Amino acid sequence: MKRLNGMDAMLLYSETPNLHTHTLKVAVIDTSEFDGDFGFEVFRQTIARRLHLLDPLRYRLVDIPWRLHHPMWMQDCPVDLDYHLRRVRVPAPGGRRELDAVIGQIASTPLDRSRPLWEFHFAEGLAADRFALIGKVHHTLADGVASANLLARLMDLVDAPQDERDEPLQACEEPSPGDLLWEAQRDHFQNIAELPGLISDIARGVVRLRRRSKERRKVADLAKPFNAPPTFLNHVVSPVRTFATATLSLAEVKETAKHLGVTFNDVVLAVAAGGLRELMLRYDGHADRPILATVPVSTDRSTERITGNEIGGMMVSLPVHMPDPMERVKLTSVASTRAKETNDLLGPTLQGRLLEYLPPPLAPALFKAQAKRADHNRLMNVAISNVPGPRQRGHIGGAPVSEIYSVGVLSAGSAFNMTVWSYVDQLDIAVLSDDRTFAEPHESTDAMVHAFDELRQACGLPAATTVDTALPPA
Repeated sequence: MKRLNGMDAMLLYSETPNLHTHTLKVAVIDTSEFDGDFGFEVFRQTIARRLHLLDPLRYRLVDIPWRLHHPMWMQDCPVDLDYHLRRVRVPAPGGRRELDAVIGQIASTPLDRSRPLWEFHFAEGLAADRFALIGKVHHTLADGVASANLLARLMDLVDAPQDERDEPLQACEEPSPGDLLWEAQRDHFQNIAELPGLISDIARGVVRLRRRSKERRKVADLAKPFNAPPTFLNHVVSPVRTFATATLSLAEVKETAKHLGVTFNDVVLAVAAGGLRELMLRYDGHADRPILATVPVSTDRSTERITGNEIGGMMVSLPVHMPDPMERVKLTSVASTRAKETNDLLGPTLQGRLLEYLPPPLAPALFKAQAKRADHNRLMNVAISNVPGPRQRGHIGGAPVSEIYSVGVLSAGSAFNMTVWSYVDQLDIAVLSDDRTFAEPHESTDAMVHAFDELRQACGLPAATTVDTALPPA
């Protein structure tokens, strides 16, 4: 048995009929030069033989009687692969647009909590001898870093040893109500013992931040905390999801960052600001104020961690009101530097520690009420994540994985989540939204590609190139 930590529990409690809290991991498999047959049965056999390496896929939720504490994971549970592994067909002509539409449909339904919280959909019908693995995994199971490590275990990486087994997994034993209540009582005592230290750390963090705030130079063009302006992206979120992808050259993004003397993440956020500016001008008719993005930050980057959420969040001002791409980069760099400093001063793990004390009997109802009514999230406008994925090309069932896309969840009052995933020579962009936001989902990713090209030209660098190893643009 394993207790959900506070962040895990929050992601579980915040799931409502219109806000699903599963994440998506999409691996496109290119079999055009694969010597042999490849299909669903090969994929199924790969999963079956690797299941002993993918521990979180064998977890099942167990609620504590009367919700006296956060739920627990029952580990090493049997898995019905006939239920969890599914086939889906991508309609003709089987390109990026059609695949993304299928992924949006898969993302629109919640996971069944009575079973292990994941599904893998094997997409057939793609053009150019491609297939896609669409992983739908509850965020409670794994954050971005854990998901990347989990995916690495599923794939064969170059020069990595294979560990496959055909032996059956042992069935898990259901705990008694008395056992669950004893575990809950013990963990509550531990939380009570840790509370004075948490309060002390909060006080010290606030003092450090106030002292530093007085020393900082005021910058008028940064968004104020807890004052996110209303935009077309902020409304009561629909249960229906849309999904869109695009691919940039990783080398060109790194080259741009080096040329400008900023970080890789600064370029990602500046491109997001430029793309969002284009979209706001189109839908709102104006982009005259900076907006706020929440940017997850991992507090445990261990390559061995394959489960749990060890993350905090930075609030970063995005200068969508700046028409000059060079000025956007400069201001984005200032904003991200300050956000990192604020996060460090308060304590990177503080948010997760606070969530340990989220009340299980009340939290789900409060989140549900918020999801129904929230048409404007004053805390943030959008969510943007940057996840470093494998630098070596992976294989599934012997066939190479040509690209990987990942995306998180939508929050109350915010219908835009963008995740960029670095993989080999690519920066793979995915945008999750709902059916009330864009006339066509790929407007969002097209705007990001335009913004990157605009930034390259402003730097005097060659125009961005199409990545040949990825699916053709939508």
